[in-house]
Amino acid sequence: MRIAVTGSIATDHLMTFPGRFADQLVADQLHTVSLSFLVDTLDVRRGGVAPNICFGMGVLGLRPVLVGAAGSDFAEYRAWLDRHGVDTASVRISEVLHTARFVCTTDTDHNQIASFYTGAMSEARQIELQPVADRVGGLDLVLIGADDPEAMVRHTEECRTRGIPFAADPSQQLARMDGDDIRVLIEGASYLFTNEYEKALVETKTGWTSEEILGKVGTRVTTLGSQGVRIERAGEEPILVGCAQEEAKVDPTGVGDAFRAGFLSGLSWGLTLERAAQVGCMLATLVIETLGTQEYELRRGHFMERFAKAYGSEAAADVQGHLA
Repeated sequence: MRIAVTGSIATDHLMTFPGRFADQLVADQLHTVSLSFLVDTLDVRRGGVAPNICFGMGVLGLRPVLVGAAGSDFAEYRAWLDRHGVDTASVRISEVLHTARFVCTTDTDHNQIASFYTGAMSEARQIELQPVADRVGGLDLVLIGADDPEAMVRHTEECRTRGIPFAADPSQQLARMDGDDIRVLIEGASYLFTNEYEKALVETKTGWTSEEILGKVGTRVTTLGSQGVRIERAGEEPILVGCAQEEAKVDPTGVGDAFRAGFLSGLSWGLTLERAAQVGCMLATLVIETLGTQEYELRRGHFMERFAKAYGSEAAADVQGHLA
């Protein structure tokens, strides 16, 4: 399968302040706050939902097509993704804006002061998918992830108009979108990805019941945190897949993106929905054991050993021949 992944491209700049924000705030002067915190550490991490998903697919041996907007400062990030099997030729580079950036400072009480600069992400609405499809010889599936909201709507409508199967994955953008836009994003989707809270939010904002949504999408995939994932299709019994046992809980950031990467890879290999979800859960386990969304390594033998332990030898045999 030729799979394109659209969504935000960003970097995270994470800093640590060795004190308490509360000690620096004067109660009767909060209307004129002007503070500067001397931080001890700066950790710059690669992020954005689309690169996170593409990275996971790349380490599994696929060549996903990354579609999104970045700035001229994207060169180093692009080289990293290229080395890990991602096709970055369809990334739009802004002539005036930097790549989106999340800047966050955390104090010793784990309070945070953060800003998100959308930057070049706002230009994603100018991207047309047909030239992408023409360049790679057609697209079998487009995952439409959290991005500039206008871009998400445009990509969805283009997929629908051109008959390109698409997966709806609105995630954090659900909070700022209204019911009409959410209906546009999900109706006719081959796959709908949400977590359990987002599932309820979709139903509340659209006014559609769970059964009605199942009638409007091909497959509904709901991640359940430590309980794994539930897969539903109209008229069929739900499929429940549990998580593989993690060796440590280091950082949950990017776990959902890794699941999607594994699940889409399983679909590309022609596996069943259950097997694809198992691959997704196993890859997500590697991410939760690692600091950073793209810092994990996939060692084939180790991956398959843990996969067999979690899901059985028959499941491992189905997957092993596909794993690069």
